[in-house]
Amino acid sequence: MDRRASSYTEYLKITELLRLQERLSGEHDEMLFIVIHQVYELWFREMIHEAEEIMMALRAGRIRPATRLYRRMIEIQRVLLQQVAVLETMAPSEFNAFRDRLNPASGFQSSQFRELEFLSGMKEKAYLGMPGQSEGDIARLKLRLDGPTLGEALDTVLRSRGFALPEGSLPAASPQRIEALKTIYDDHENHDDLFQLCEAMIEYDENFQLWRFHHVRMVERMIGRKPGTGGSDGVGYLQKTLDKRCFPDLWSVRTHLKGGGTYGG
Repeated sequence: MDRRASSYTEYLKITELLRLQERLSGEHDEMLFIVIHQVYELWFREMIHEAEEIMMALRAGRIRPATRLYRRMIEIQRVLLQQVAVLETMAPSEFNAFRDRLNPASGFQSSQFRELEFLSGMKEKAYLGMPGQSEGDIARLKLRLDGPTLGEALDTVLRSRGFALPEGSLPAASPQRIEALKTIYDDHENHDDLFQLCEAMIEYDENFQLWRFHHVRMVERMIGRKPGTGGSDGVGYLQKTLDKRCFPDLWSVRTHLKGGGTYGG
């Protein structure tokens, strides 16, 4: 691990990297499809790396560094949203020209995306052992399924700051968590570091949902209501995921905050 790079190319493994874009057809736009999805996987890797660091920082009570890393993940999410726009420069006919070569491969099978979901609190055991997953994929997902989440790391911080949360994993809509969050938001000047952390977390959650929405619309724009290449219902399946939330109590607490009336009214 402790060595010097001999060159830019060697350090970033450029030669090896550029060998990985292997088209299955002679279609021009297949290159764009491969590059974008490989870049997605690289960003997922980085976000998993950051999520692990955030959890360690919060367990150590380092709230502002954790907030800064959430802000980094938010900027990465913005890049991911822009990649959808790049993919949409491909016409449906250009995608359909090579789409059959992908079957049964599908983005549905991305184990890193599932890892990120699990780390963010959206754990679903049904995603273990899906078609296309390797033994290594399954082992990593099992660890994430049984492991800590970003939301639980926030609970650890709240306990350390004197909020009365029971030990262990708390369900969504926990009255104790809601009460703690309500205090932070209603008296945010005296809890500014926690307030800034919570606002970064809900923006991360919102961007997760925005990416899902744009992804659904992009898929519908490309293939309409055709089944997905991995055997899913395609757009129908993706639409069912739109209401998934990482930190539901950060959304719920808004209903309980001081003040009344409607926004702008």
